Parts: sequence; C-alpha cells; structure tokens
Amino acid sequence: MKKQYKNKWVKALLAVFFVFGLGATVFIFSRESDKNVAEIKEVTKKEELSESAESLSQRNILDSLNTLKVAYDVAILEKTALSQQLELEKKNIENLMEIIRASKNPSSEQIQIYRKQLSDRKIALEAKVVEIKKLKSQNKNLLTEIESQNVVMYKQKTENDTLVSKQKRLESTLKDASKLVPGNFTVIALREKKSGKEEQTEKAKYTNKLKASFSINGNPVAKTGKRVFYIQVLDQKNKVLGENKLIEFGNNKALVYSFIVAVDFQGKTANVYGVLNSDENKFQKGTYFVNFFDKQEIMGSTSITLE
Repeated sequence: MKKQYKNKWVKALLAVFFVFGLGATVFIFSRESDKNVAEIKEVTKKEELSESAESLSQRNILDSLNTLKVAYDVAILEKTALSQQLELEKKNIENLMEIIRASKNPSSEQIQIYRKQLSDRKIALEAKVVEIKKLKSQNKNLLTEIESQNVVMYKQKTENDTLVSKQKRLESTLKDASKLVPGNFTVIALREKKSGKEEQTEKAKYTNKLKASFSINGNPVAKTGKRVFYIQVLDQKNKVLGENKLIEFGNNKALVYSFIVAVDFQGKTANVYGVLNSDENKFQKGTYFVNFFDKQEIMGSTSITLE
C-alpha cells in the first residue's frame, strides 16, 4: 500500500515537471519566432523602401530622358549641318530609355550608371546647342554677305544686259545695213537661132533657154567680194529642173537648186543673171516658177507661161 502511494506521488511530480518544461520550451520558441518575424518584417520594410526609392529614381531618369529627347527634336528642326548628328544622339537616347524600361527593380549601382548616361546626354546636347547658335550666326552673316553680293551682281548684270542689248541692236543695225537689196526679178524664154543669135519668145516649141535675172542695189557697207546665189526652177509638176542638186547650210536647212549664179560685188549696183538650157528635154507648155535664193533665204520669185 505504501509502495503504491509512493509511485503515484513520483508520477505526479514527473507530470508537473513535464508540463513546466513543455511550457518553458513553448515560451522560448514563441519568443524566438516573434523575434524572427519582427526581424523579417523590418528587413522587408527596408527592402520595400529601398525598392520604392530606386523605382522612383528610374521614373525620374526616364522623364528627364524624355524631356531631353524633345529638346533634341527642337534642335533638329533648326535644319543645320548638325541635323544628322542630332538624329543619332536622339536615337541613342531612345535606346537608353528602352534599356531602362526593360530593367526591373534596378539596383542602386544601375541607377548611378543611368544618371551618368543622362548627364552625358545633357552635356552633349548643350554642346550641340552652342554649336547650332554659332552656325546660325555664321549663316546669318553669310546670308548678309550673299545679299550684298547679289545686289552688286544684279547691278552688274543690269549693266551687262544693257550693253548686250545695245550691242545686239548695233549688230542688227549693221546687219540690216550690210544686207544686199535684190530686186527686178524676171525670167524670159529665149530661142537661139542657128546663127547663135537669141531672141525672146513665148512659144514652148521654140524655147530652148530660160534666162533668170535680178539686180542688186549698191551698198557701201555690205561685204564685198564674190557672192553666190541659187536659182530654183519648177515645172508644172513641181519638179526641180536643171542640175537638181541638194545643198545643206546647217541648222537643218537645205535647198534643191537648178543652177548657181555668181557676182563679184564691189558695193555698186550689179545685174545678175543665169540661164537654164533645155538640153535633151524640151520645154513643155505651161507655167514655170522661178525662185531666187541667197543661201537658204529666198530673195524673190517670179513665173513665166509658155504657150
């Protein structure tokens, strides 16, 4: 009986110690767990604060880069010799913005790099703006100089045009004055007798020659020397009689003539004539047209009708 009571007391005592130890253990672990949770929350809060500050810096850098890009657009509108370089700088800014946007939760080191690149782009733009102002100033001075030169050139051109106009009028006057003035264009039919004597006729069957003639008025300012003229005789079928040769004068000008006449002009009035022989072909009844040419320019014309 006594032994059983003692065993119960020992069991009870052990149970008390077990409960006390378990409570102490739970209390200790509970305090440790709370401490760890508090430490984790503090670290997380710091990380969130740090992440928030870096994200804000990232957005600020992007905003500054966007403003810088707009400034480059304005500079490009100046259309200076630097436009191509400015376009390249603007493209570099756009590429940098794409890189920053693609960067998730950038570190403080990355933020410092982005800020450095932003600063470099700003400095580059400032240098370009200074250069643009210098170029605009130079262009303005150059335009002023060009305008002054244009005024001088315009005055000189006006004077030259006046001189050229006077020269042309003088040349035209001299050319007109030096022209030969032909006239008295005639053509007659001739019959040559066996004796060699010639007489005028109107009968086709008796005609064996057509004599074309004209006169040149005296002109002391005209060029002297041998002058050549071309006579063109056309029959009823508009066929060129005689030599029927083609001569070209240049400038796409040409003439088919019957025969050539020449005169040694010495500034005095001269009579010029030429003869078209019938040869083997007899002259037929009808009207013949005769044109007189000084090179490609027609001087006059006449006609004759043979019965």
